[in-house]
Amino acid sequence: MTAAFSLSGISKRYPHFALQDISLELPEGQVMGLVGVNGAGKTTLLRLLTGLAAPDGGEVQVLGHRLPQQQVAAKRDIGFAAEDMRLYRGQTLRWHMDLVQRIYPGWDAAYADGLLRRFDLRAQQKVGGFSHGQRVKALLLLCLARRPRLLLLDEPTTGLDPVARIEVLEALADVLRDEQRSVLFSSHNTHDVEQLADSITFLHDGKRVATADKEIFLERWRRVLCEGGAPAELQKWPEVASMRNSGSLVEIKVRAWNDQLPERLSSLGLQVQRVDPMALEDIFVTAVRSGAMA
Repeated sequence: MTAAFSLSGISKRYPHFALQDISLELPEGQVMGLVGVNGAGKTTLLRLLTGLAAPDGGEVQVLGHRLPQQQVAAKRDIGFAAEDMRLYRGQTLRWHMDLVQRIYPGWDAAYADGLLRRFDLRAQQKVGGFSHGQRVKALLLLCLARRPRLLLLDEPTTGLDPVARIEVLEALADVLRDEQRSVLFSSHNTHDVEQLADSITFLHDGKRVATADKEIFLERWRRVLCEGGAPAELQKWPEVASMRNSGSLVEIKVRAWNDQLPERLSSLGLQVQRVDPMALEDIFVTAVRSGAMA
């Protein structure tokens, strides 16, 4: 399967932060969500993929091109949108649309006009008068209407009100139906990632904590509530990510659930009261705190 991008042993150092030995690959036509708290390294990783930053070590390949050496060729088919990108406040959105159309021959004018209506944007309005939500939607329009093969989005729904957030997510869902288009988007909103992504990568403190298909995360992780005393040896089980006592109850979060676990817990004197699936946010927090691969 062709890779939209691949990172091999990537490192990038700044005075107070470093990405460390990141290896990651996105198959063509797939959607990956990049989850991490602020400062985890999400934006740095995206900048490496756009050629805006060069790695200190390792290799970056995007759409068959090595970066940053071949970034000009790669950027023809990369669409990038970030919350901190700026538009010309004194110009209209239509002026921006015409500018991008002149630069990129793949611009889809009909699709752009459809996004104008969907996002409820006025093409003749100067962007200096846009709200934050309108600016985000304008940036996404300018990015999406180019029909890029690889779409890189840095926190695309941050700061949006609930209505605008839903509009953006619906537009992204439409884009993702194109099997030839690959998408990597970062977010600290795990609900957005859970809704859109095929696979998920957790980043924390410049390290890749885990990467897996979304369904694998959701199927493997369980919250188990037991009654009894928790023996110390339970913390050594590889399946156990965390354990917490609350009176006579023991909460166990399991990273690799299997049907034999209740019987094994029973042999330690624990009575299983209930087994619940875990939300993606809880999985991420537990994986990070456990300090081990999820």
